[in-house]
Amino acid sequence: MFQKQGFLMDQVDVCVIGAGHAGCEAALACARLGLETVIFTVSVDSIALMPCNPNVGGSSKGHLVREVDALGGEMGKNIDKTFIQSKMLNVSKGPAVHSLRAQADKADYSRSMRGVLERQEHLTVKQAEVTDLLWEESEKDSIKKIKGVKTFTGAVYECRAVVLCTGTYLRARCLCGESITYTGPNGLQAANHLTDSLKDMGIELRRFKTGTPARMERKSLDFSKMEEQLGDERIVPFSFSTDPDTIQKEQVSCYLTYTNEKTHEIIRANLDRSPIYAGIIEGTGPRYCPSIEDKVVKFADKERHQVFIEPEGLHTDEMYVGGMSSSLPEDVQLAMYRTVPGLEHCKIVRNAYAIEYDCIDATQLYPTLEFKKVSGLFAGGQFNGSSGYEEAAAQGLVAGINAAMWILGKEPLVLDRSEAYIGVLIDDLVTKENFEPYRMMTSRAEYRLLLRQDNADLRLREKGFHIGLVSEEEYEAVLKKKSLIEQEIRRLKSVTVGASEKYQVFLEKYGSSPLKTGSSLAELMCRPELDYKKLGEIDPERKELPEDVIDQVEIEIKYEGYIERQLRQVEQFKKMEKKKIPVDIDYDAVPSLRIEARQKLKNLRPVSVGQASRISGVSPADISVLLVYLEHRKEKI
Repeated sequence: MFQKQGFLMDQVDVCVIGAGHAGCEAALACARLGLETVIFTVSVDSIALMPCNPNVGGSSKGHLVREVDALGGEMGKNIDKTFIQSKMLNVSKGPAVHSLRAQADKADYSRSMRGVLERQEHLTVKQAEVTDLLWEESEKDSIKKIKGVKTFTGAVYECRAVVLCTGTYLRARCLCGESITYTGPNGLQAANHLTDSLKDMGIELRRFKTGTPARMERKSLDFSKMEEQLGDERIVPFSFSTDPDTIQKEQVSCYLTYTNEKTHEIIRANLDRSPIYAGIIEGTGPRYCPSIEDKVVKFADKERHQVFIEPEGLHTDEMYVGGMSSSLPEDVQLAMYRTVPGLEHCKIVRNAYAIEYDCIDATQLYPTLEFKKVSGLFAGGQFNGSSGYEEAAAQGLVAGINAAMWILGKEPLVLDRSEAYIGVLIDDLVTKENFEPYRMMTSRAEYRLLLRQDNADLRLREKGFHIGLVSEEEYEAVLKKKSLIEQEIRRLKSVTVGASEKYQVFLEKYGSSPLKTGSSLAELMCRPELDYKKLGEIDPERKELPEDVIDQVEIEIKYEGYIERQLRQVEQFKKMEKKKIPVDIDYDAVPSLRIEARQKLKNLRPVSVGQASRISGVSPADISVLLVYLEHRKEKI
């Protein structure tokens, strides 16, 4: 049996460790499903902290926020309340890659989320450092069972499930040139004790690093030398529950400038003082969000790099220098920043720094985000080897939901790659060995035309409703929206237009070719020069429809052929996902499996043939052998 080794403080259902973006979603999910939950943080002032960039969303990340919202999460609602600029990215491209991005008032975002947590029933916020996980060994097998947590003061909280959302705090240290401080982000206290407890449980840890750029004094910058970046005229909310009319407001500006050869010369001359190149940093950094010194070295042919100057909030003069994260010494930082147009006289409020921290290889997790070797222990966020607020929130929500489902004895939530970007994210983490912080990108999603940010509610609201995180009113709203879309598509396909002068004049107006006999309005809409709004001139019978319904109608009609092709691909994908692999399978008993495949399958223990096929080192021939073995096994049973 487990030993308390402290004094019993409370008995709850779920303990969530960490109150960043993952922890907030996990704790809210558990509490909203009626479970007594406590969320631990090293500082209540760091709840939903944004220690790096002051924005939510962006390419592919906006998809994740929309999906979190569709399932009943909080991030989308919170950014809608606290944004200071909003912009839909990639609008010149197809709808599959449109992504919403909003600048946040960082202090407001954190304050608002803290209020949500504090007002939530069944949820307690506790400022304390968790130092130990408490568990007991199973008498039947080698699986451990979580029993509770212990804090630095010796307080014990007995619970039925734990969700680890430690972010970048585990044994964290920040590096700025030769200066090393053993703290978490923004100088906050690091969590230095939990790592040993995790190792004692047999959990394998690794070391990753990320970084952040400097913050500068607004009045020391010359914006006349930069390109102003404005928000959208019509603001689109992140949350499907937010009324678009209520969030239209005056927005603040961001600015764009560039590095130059002088900047790069200073960096190259001081690479020996960079912890990255001096060998001081042990952790692996993110490939797709490199420091400025990494950019200069790896992209030596580039004459300049973009630098975004973004406000940190309405009540501060700090400006974020996006695109120039660094761990160079302070004197080098100041010198290189002052070569950038508009930053010639800049004053640094907070130095750029790199941060190292402990995290896990997420292949130790099931797709439910529960540890394979520890029953009742779940994990989400940067602790799983990912990067980004949005990736963290998505994992935190799924981990929290599945911790609750595990306790309540209900079916877990597992989203596959054809259902959501969240499914792609989690599948990549638990199936593929990631040796650097994982970042979501649209290119990672094979079925991205189906997984658009605009239809996340149509894809996932029903799941959120059945889980219990989406209200009946919200669910009925999406059912009504779906009905309106289907009705309008049917109508447009049924309404035909003739070759009369009225129609010919309309087509000439937009440079469109003459009509074929019996053409429908839907066929006309497929022409690139025409759209739903323009067709209103020859479609007097149409009803007034909401903008989001019109958007869906237009996308579904214009991309119908491509969508149908992807749906056929999904059917094939689903067949492999449905072929489940028994938990007790002995891969040593599967004949003709290659040694590498056997080792990978034994180590990762995939739950389906589909997941097995995505493991590096498992070939199509190995999958064929596995399928034959499973069929024979099924016949014997």
